Amino acid sequence: MLLDLYNRPVYNLRISVTSKCNLKCFYCHSEGSLNKENKEISINGIIMISKLAASYGVKTVKLTGGEPLYRKDIIEIVKSIFSIKSFTEVSMVTNGQFLKEYSKQLKDAGLKRVNVSLPSLDSEKYEKITGGEVNRVLEGINEAVKSGLNPVKLNMVLLKGINDDEVDSMIEYAAKSGCILQIIELEPVRISKNLYSEFHKPIDGVEEKLSKISKSIQFRDDMHKRKIFQLDSTKVEVVHPIENTEFCYHCNRLRVTYDGLLKPCLMVSGNEVDVSKYLDNKDYDGLRNAFLRSVLLRKPFWTS
Repeated sequence: MLLDLYNRPVYNLRISVTSKCNLKCFYCHSEGSLNKENKEISINGIIMISKLAASYGVKTVKLTGGEPLYRKDIIEIVKSIFSIKSFTEVSMVTNGQFLKEYSKQLKDAGLKRVNVSLPSLDSEKYEKITGGEVNRVLEGINEAVKSGLNPVKLNMVLLKGINDDEVDSMIEYAAKSGCILQIIELEPVRISKNLYSEFHKPIDGVEEKLSKISKSIQFRDDMHKRKIFQLDSTKVEVVHPIENTEFCYHCNRLRVTYDGLLKPCLMVSGNEVDVSKYLDNKDYDGLRNAFLRSVLLRKPFWTS
């Protein structure tokens, strides 16, 4: 198992497979990539990085974007990563627009679970936030549950004045659909200070309310000591990534951007390690050295 200089293990790899997306969520951080080009890491590059990570004890891989289902070879990507036997889990973050068509194929290819971005159940609010249609997502969520992807998590980024009045209805929907709700505090990454100031709402009030109505509270040891509130009908996870020493102290992630950069921390710019040339040239030694260097560059954001 790899440890960074702060004695934090690295066992979770997030791979952004594309920058392309059919939605325009104003809070999207694109996994921290600033590149505006359409260059995408090849499937061979993804496999190279995945195998190297596995050899150093990384256990889980999460595919992100952009929208990962925009890639025509996404099923092959999932199959290839799943075939690396030391991985315990392959999962995905998606906006859910194509889940109805892809859920069964993803499950058959080896995908275990999926996180679906769902900022609102209201069609007008959803369109305002994303530019898309919420009904397509709801159909996709139903198909994902039906196909056996488990758990299906609903990612709700809390937005002041837009969806902060929908927490109860989202809990009800999660319970009805057989999903877990994940309420996420807005991150000040790749959005303007004005937008962040306008829409950011601390999640403390939601957490306090959940504490009063939950049957029990657990902590996810594998995910930054995140709180899980067990309600009568479903589970609700709460994510406060900002100015949160607990979150940073237990971080176990290393990110791969869609253009071939290793990114040690989402919140920090200028810490990327470019591995694209090693992937293009199939230079395993160069990739290994760069991978180990990126792990040593991992630094808790609160120490900056």
